[in-house]
Amino acid sequence: MSKNYIISLDQGTTSSRAILYDINKKAIIGMKNKPFTQIYPNSGWVEHDPEEIWEGQLEVMKAVIEEAGVSYDDIVSIGIANQRETVVVWDRITGKPIYNAIVWQCRRTADICETLKKEGLEDVIKEKTGLVVDAYFSGTKIQWILDNVEGAREKAQRNELMVGTIDSWLIWNLTGGKIHVTDYTNASRTMLFNIKKLKWDEELLEHMNIPMSMMPSVVPSSGRIAVTDKYVVGCEIPISGVAGDQQASLFGQTCFDVGCAKNTYGTGCFILMNIGDKPISSKNNLITTIGWVIGNEVKYALEGSVFNAGSTIQWIRDELGLIKTSEESRIEAEKVNDTNGVYLVPAFTGLGAPYWDMYARGAILGITRGTRREHLIRAALESIAYQSMDVLELMKLDSGIELKELKVDGGASANDFLMQFQADMLNINIKRPTITETTALGAVYLAGLGEGIWKSKDELIRSWSLDRTFAPRMTKRERDDKSKGWKKAVAKSLAWEEA
Repeated sequence: MSKNYIISLDQGTTSSRAILYDINKKAIIGMKNKPFTQIYPNSGWVEHDPEEIWEGQLEVMKAVIEEAGVSYDDIVSIGIANQRETVVVWDRITGKPIYNAIVWQCRRTADICETLKKEGLEDVIKEKTGLVVDAYFSGTKIQWILDNVEGAREKAQRNELMVGTIDSWLIWNLTGGKIHVTDYTNASRTMLFNIKKLKWDEELLEHMNIPMSMMPSVVPSSGRIAVTDKYVVGCEIPISGVAGDQQASLFGQTCFDVGCAKNTYGTGCFILMNIGDKPISSKNNLITTIGWVIGNEVKYALEGSVFNAGSTIQWIRDELGLIKTSEESRIEAEKVNDTNGVYLVPAFTGLGAPYWDMYARGAILGITRGTRREHLIRAALESIAYQSMDVLELMKLDSGIELKELKVDGGASANDFLMQFQADMLNINIKRPTITETTALGAVYLAGLGEGIWKSKDELIRSWSLDRTFAPRMTKRERDDKSKGWKKAVAKSLAWEEA
């Protein structure tokens, strides 16, 4: 029997998933998901147990294969998409983490970032890495672990520690501790990688006191990267595709042309636009990142990150009890014609692009005696679209490209109310694909290309199929009024912690 399947490991912020893709049917035929523990040691701190992530990811991978009745020998390759910026430091000898993974959402290193700014590193870091100085990125998280875990600094100096984003951690475990690598997209999220020279930056590593010996080798996003250890997985399977989740989504949405953009509505909102083979430095607080590297082809992207999107809906569901299910948010929002002047700014962990305010905090404004539950629910949904609007407006300014459409994916893209409101506020068409699991699909595509299943990206474009287009129908005056109200509300939430 010929090899007909690709496994995609989609390791996210709240759960680990495995997807089984049938090459002949061009379809996902199996999916397994396992949530893992979210750890909040202090206000604004977020951690994960790396071993729980690894064990859960291995469990769902084996489960999806077994449930489908597929032989391991029928699997062509494994592709990996992972939550980005989250870092693990582990012992080179024992293979055990020396501390929990520090998650991308964690704000504990805000003071280290402020120190870097005071030391004049802000422009240097942006020029070299394409990133702004923010606790969101990995570099200061690594520095924090080395500075705060007993004995870590000494072990690092003795070459006894390894570090990596979650892709590195998974590959190291899948290969039985033989391969320590990361791909270019994940490396570009660390605040330690020169995206122009395509290598770790010695100056930045030295400034954050991180030994080069800890860092993984950097490899292309597609192509044979490693082979699983048969004693760990049960057989030897090539690992041939790796990308940070948002770059994987960009690839899965087949945004191969310059100016093509996508928005993933997950825990946060992540908007990326293909800007071609040369980086563009943002003048509007967006970041420049590596979209993918395949062979000698390097593609860059502009990106804006919204920290709280789907998490906002989880908050009104779990903490406020306004809804019982996420789907209920759409139903309740459509019961009213508008928010009755209410704006919700979900700055629970600060605000991302274009504000980059680590000290902003959430706010609900415009409440009157006439404010009802449905108004708050609708305001929560609208806040996701407003934040995305902020990012896309600046993306057009930075790139000089007028967006004609936006491809969408992620859990909240299934919410028709939100997608229509997004189309209205952007005044462009929103296109939702038939397969909204585009992060997992991107890892599949990269792995398949890496093993020669698809010969070119043109073949992938032909496999992308449309579910629905949302066309704008709001008047310019209404759009402008709502946008003005949103920006006024955001201004009230900025620098709250410093007030």
